[in-house]
Amino acid sequence: MTDVTDDMFQASVIERSMTTPVIVDLWAPWCGPCKTLGPLLEAAVAATNGAVELAKVNVDENPMISQAFQVQSIPAVFAIADGKVVNSFIGAKPEAEIVHFVASLQPQVDEVSLLISAGDEVSLNKAIELDPSRFDAVSALARVLIDLRRCAEAAQLLVPFTHDPRAQELLSLAVETEEALVALFADVSAEFDFLLDQVKTDEAAKQRALTLLDQLPAADLRTVALRKRLSTRLF
Repeated sequence: MTDVTDDMFQASVIERSMTTPVIVDLWAPWCGPCKTLGPLLEAAVAATNGAVELAKVNVDENPMISQAFQVQSIPAVFAIADGKVVNSFIGAKPEAEIVHFVASLQPQVDEVSLLISAGDEVSLNKAIELDPSRFDAVSALARVLIDLRRCAEAAQLLVPFTHDPRAQELLSLAVETEEALVALFADVSAEFDFLLDQVKTDEAAKQRALTLLDQLPAADLRTVALRKRLSTRLF
């Protein structure tokens, strides 16, 4: 909240509104309804965490601002965005109406953006389902899949965006990760094959085989196959 004077109005309200909506509250110390409205307006604006700002104008001390708005009575409240009045009301209002007035000035976050900000696989899949063209959703999910070493799924997801250098970078990462995973499976499989003949009777061999499996992505079909081979030997 800022107390704004005639001299400050251009910078504190008009210029500031080019980046952040500003609510101008015209009031006076002798105005009873102003005393009721003021705290409610201040609380509603504070709840936006800076998305909307409040400029308080004492009309007795700043007649030029009152004249500019052609104010006939107070309290008078004006919402300014991009240097223009986009909404207004005169007189005291119920708290619910004030909250709605302030909230209407905040940038609206669409559902897809909210899902992307959640960042988990389920939310990202839902975001892509709602808007398949959103590369920010696709790239976020691709990174999740690569981290899970589900590289083929990530690559398939990126296919429609291969013209985008950012997608090419992720595809390269998916390929590198998969190549490293293939090498890891090769190393694990070689030792795993050696251990299988011993796991039934050798507890140390069994524990080593389980440790090797823990190094691999659990959902990978290759890992599933190795676990099945171990279960067959043990049971």
